[in-house]
Amino acid sequence: MAAPFHIGFPLFANLTPLDLIGPHEILSRLPNTQCHLLAHNLEPVPSSTGISLVPTLRYDQAAQMDLICVPGGPGHLAAMQDKVLLDFLRRQEPGCRYVTSVCTGALVLAAAGLLRGYRATTHWMSLDRLAPFGAVPVTDRVAIDRNRITGGGVTAGIDFALAVAAELHGDVLARTIQLQVQYAPAPPFQDGDPTLAHADILAAAQGAAGRYVQMMAETDRHALAAMGS
Repeated sequence: MAAPFHIGFPLFANLTPLDLIGPHEILSRLPNTQCHLLAHNLEPVPSSTGISLVPTLRYDQAAQMDLICVPGGPGHLAAMQDKVLLDFLRRQEPGCRYVTSVCTGALVLAAAGLLRGYRATTHWMSLDRLAPFGAVPVTDRVAIDRNRITGGGVTAGIDFALAVAAELHGDVLARTIQLQVQYAPAPPFQDGDPTLAHADILAAAQGAAGRYVQMMAETDRHALAAMGS
C-alpha cells in the first residue's frame, strides 16, 4: 500500500474556523489521506468565533507534509510575525507537493517568502497586499500556479479544497465528494463578491473594517521589514 498523503493545517489564535473546517471536511475524505492540525503546543487554540481547535501535532513533532494549507482570519496578523510558524513553513516547502492557503492565510505564506513570483488570491480586502511581497494578485476564487494553490475569502475554502481534490485524484472523485457534502450553494443574496455587491453593502463592509485595514497595513510593514524588503 502506498504511504499516506499527509496534509498539515497550521493553527493560530483567532483564525477563522471556516477557513480550516471547510477544506478539512473535503480533504479528509480523500483516500489514504491523513490530516494534521499543527501548532506550537497541544493546547486548544481559540478561533475568532470562540470555537476552540485542538492540535494533533506540535511543529517540532511534524514530519514532512505532502501538502500544507494555511487558513486565515484576524489572527493572521500575529501569524505573519510568528517566527516559529514562518520557519516551519520554510522548512516544509521544499518537500511539499503543494503549498496552499485559504483567505488571508496567503499573507502568512507571503510573509514566509513563499509566494514570490506566484499568482495568488486571498480575501478581497487583502488582495492588494500580496504584490509588495512579490506575489501576482489575481481575483480568481481559486488560483493555481504550479504547486501553489490559494483560495479567496472564507467560503472559497470549499471551492479551493474541491480543486485540490481534483488535482490529486481527478474530477470524478472531486465531484463525488461535492455531492456527498451537498455543496450546491444558492445564497439568498448576491452580495458575496465586491464586484456584485450593492454599493451601500460594499461601503458598509469597508467602513466596518476601517481599523482592521490599518492594522493590516502596519503588520505588512513589519513583515516586509523582517524580510529585508
